[in-house]
Order: sequence, then C-alpha cells, then structure tokens
Amino acid sequence: MVRERDELCITVPSLFRCPISLDVMRSPVSLCTGVTYERSSIQYWLESGHDTCPATMQILSTKEFIPNLTLHRLISTWSRPLTLSEREVRVLIEKVGCESESKTTVVDCLLKIAEFVSSREENRRFLASLDSKIRSIKILDSISVDNESKRQLSETENLLSILFDNLKTAEDENLDDAVLTILITLSAIRLVKTQLVKLGLIQVLSNTLWNTKSANANIGKAIKLLSLMVTCSEGRCAVSEEARCVAGIVERIMKVKKTAREDGMVVLWSMCCLYKDGRVKEAVVRSNGVTKMLLVMQSENEGIVRRMCGDLIKVLGKNNSGLGVYDSKTTHIMPY
Repeated sequence: MVRERDELCITVPSLFRCPISLDVMRSPVSLCTGVTYERSSIQYWLESGHDTCPATMQILSTKEFIPNLTLHRLISTWSRPLTLSEREVRVLIEKVGCESESKTTVVDCLLKIAEFVSSREENRRFLASLDSKIRSIKILDSISVDNESKRQLSETENLLSILFDNLKTAEDENLDDAVLTILITLSAIRLVKTQLVKLGLIQVLSNTLWNTKSANANIGKAIKLLSLMVTCSEGRCAVSEEARCVAGIVERIMKVKKTAREDGMVVLWSMCCLYKDGRVKEAVVRSNGVTKMLLVMQSENEGIVRRMCGDLIKVLGKNNSGLGVYDSKTTHIMPY
C-alpha cells in the first residue's frame, strides 16, 4: 500500500494495517490471540456472530480486546504531517515497517528502530542531523511504554552508550532534554541504572547541575535521574564519591520547580538519613545545606518534603556541634 505526500511515495508498513480492512489503523486493539485489528473492523466481525480470530482462525477464549497503545503511538508518529526536518525520521520508520513484514509484535518493530539508531555504521549519515537525532530519540521514548519494551530497548547493543555519549558531549538544550527524558524512562530497569553509573552518569549529571547554561527543565530532569540512581547501591556509591553532585543539588534546591525540589530532597534524605553516608553529610554541611533545608521547610506547609527536611536537619545537627539542634515547633536551629 503506497501513498503520496509532498511528491514522495511512502510505503505504509504492513504492521500498521488492519488485517481485515487493510487500512491504516486509527484505534488498534488486540485480541487474546495477540493479533491486532482496527477496533471497528473487529467489532463488526464479532458482532456478526464469529467466535474466531480472523487472521489465525483460532477459537477465541474471550471476545474481549484491549487497546494496543504502543502501536497507536507508533502509527501516530508515522502519520504526522511531513515536514522537511522529519523526512529522515519517516525514512527510519518506513525502513522498520519494510523489514518487519514477517513479524507480528510491536516489540519487534521497536527493536528494529533501536538497532538502526544504535548501529554506528548505519546511523552515521542519519545522526549527522541534530533534528533527526532528537526526533529519533523521542520516537524510542514514546514507544517505551512497559517494562518489557524498556528492557528489550535497553539491551539493544550500543544504544545506552550512544545516548550517554550524546548527553556527555551535547551543547544543545533540546538534545539534552530528549536524552535525559529517555534515560529517566529506561531507568525503571535496574540493569540500566547500574550500566549508566558505570558509564559515568553521576559525573555528567553533576556537570549539568553546575552548568550555568543548563535549562531549568533539564536541571529538574538531571535531579530526577539522580533520585533514581540512588535506589541502587552502585548509584549511591557514585553519589557519595561525587561531592560536587551533592553540592549541586543543595545549590539548586530553592531554584527549581516543586517536583524537582522533591526529587532533590529524596536524594539528600536517602543518602544522609536512610543510608547514613558520612561523606554526603559533610558535603551538605559544607554547602550551607542546613540553611537551605530551613528555607525549603518554610516554603512547605505540610507533607513529605517538610518531614524530610526536619530529619535532615536533625541528622546534620547531631554530627556538627556548631550547628545547634533542630526545634520542630519553631522550625529553627536552636543553639546548644
């Protein structure tokens, strides 16, 4: 099936077509057999009295179907109006469709995209375009909707290294944003966190926190990634060894949005109160962290952030006699 747009002939990937109508699906749903159809087409089939899967002719154990959200996102990306900056991205998705005609799952399609992007030989020309690089990363993130797709994407050869290298060397805010976003998505998988730590992510995030040119949104995402990294032992060890990272969080804690402030407090509280890391406590104190914690407390009426601040002030005060002791009633440090 071929269509024309902007004087280009574009092949519709077979994965995007309903097996019944052969049209591009607008609302793809999957039967218990795993085959995906356009909702209206399969509804008509089932309401006509059939109890089988049209593609496989298997008898259905249930006539219920569920939306195929991953495929819906992929089709939506492919179906967007074509602009000059998107042509290479469309070629990538078209290539995936052509190569996966014999495949039946969206994960296969996802892996084909990931393999194409991460292949150093094939992507040399494609990734020469900054816009194409950003859009290809966003495509991968948009279809990483469950743990299985995230796991298989993270296991694609070279992909994590390429994403990390882009974050390490990028001088473009939009590219940083795209990479930070997908790394947050993939960090739901523990192995991803350990691999990123080994690559040197903590040091790169530290540089992002101290870079005066970093966009505020990217600062927030860097802090979010740090809050994910400290959930694994490798991440906590790296944060403990990177004093600039801790100081960077303290420095930024009152300058970021509420969600980023909460993530920053999670890092500091986890390292100081939960895991009782001495080096991090020292780094927080040296960075005037107690004063910052008081400011955060005073900006919060109630809730977990306020309680974490109180815990931090108590812990830091005990280890530093010159700080005094925290009074929860007055929310001030009282002299010994």
